[in-house]
Amino acid sequence: MHRIKHSKALFQTAFLGAALVGVATMAAHAEAPNYPSKPVRIVVGFSAGGPTDVIARAFADFAARSLGKPFVIDNKPGANTILAAEAVASAPADGYTLLVGATNHTMIPALYSARVKFDAVRSFAPVCTVAVSPTVLVVGPSMKTPTLAAFLQQVKAEPGKRTYATPGTGSSGHFASAQFTRLTGTSMNHIPYKGAAQVVTDLMGGQVDSSFATLGSVLPQIQAGKLTALAVAAPQRSSLLPQVPTFEEAGVKGYRADAWYGLLAPAGTPAAVVATLQRTAQAFAQDPATREKLKGLGMESQSVCGSAFGDQLQREVQGYKQLARELDIKAE
Repeated sequence: MHRIKHSKALFQTAFLGAALVGVATMAAHAEAPNYPSKPVRIVVGFSAGGPTDVIARAFADFAARSLGKPFVIDNKPGANTILAAEAVASAPADGYTLLVGATNHTMIPALYSARVKFDAVRSFAPVCTVAVSPTVLVVGPSMKTPTLAAFLQQVKAEPGKRTYATPGTGSSGHFASAQFTRLTGTSMNHIPYKGAAQVVTDLMGGQVDSSFATLGSVLPQIQAGKLTALAVAAPQRSSLLPQVPTFEEAGVKGYRADAWYGLLAPAGTPAAVVATLQRTAQAFAQDPATREKLKGLGMESQSVCGSAFGDQLQREVQGYKQLARELDIKAE
């Protein structure tokens, strides 16, 4: 029980720190007047069409219009985004190779510490987060539980029999699910997939019972009545699902699992270049067209920049390392 409380405290501290920062102030350094002078490459660790890729392409279009040079997407999927992060960490620190990453970036050290050739925090200059998506617990037709209380009652009545699906072992969904079962003292059967799309298909088909999914990956199915959302793992209700309570409201205290999306540069990138990118990222997050696009993805805009973003990364890395040890989560 002590370890559970300690894990809760770590994650509450991590996420509250980011929340309290709000929109970070701009870097004190002057912006680079001649940056960019040539095309900028944005590396994405996922295939085209996923939420991280969609955000990266939207930012690339916005940055190209704002700064007057092309921002070109380079999709490098594979190895749970390690390939993409490695490419950026080893690139020249001149601002012409950037990474659009997501929450799983801070999970890499917990899962692959012996394999990676970079440090998830020290190898990068944190620019800004631009979007956030809460995790939502959804159930399909195999579980007719309209509330979180009913869900917990059924899971506890059949320990180890009910299933939760994730996009893969060591994914953000796996961490969120394992954290929930530990926190609530429940036992469920983990069914890992290779991506979120098949999870949603099998959940709707009744092959699996539940999933702790990012809101954007299941919002259309929730709105169509094909999946039932029981609770949102965020400090307040989502404006996209105002009728769905938070876990806190539904009786599970201290459970939160936001997924962030943000921009990082290689460590050592000149402060003036980082300042230019911060201004652009903040303007992108605040742009009404961006907000509308994010809304369609089940996300909301967010700007945590510079050292505040770096502190968040560090806290999350330590939190995920501890959870991986306690919950025995290992990469395949």
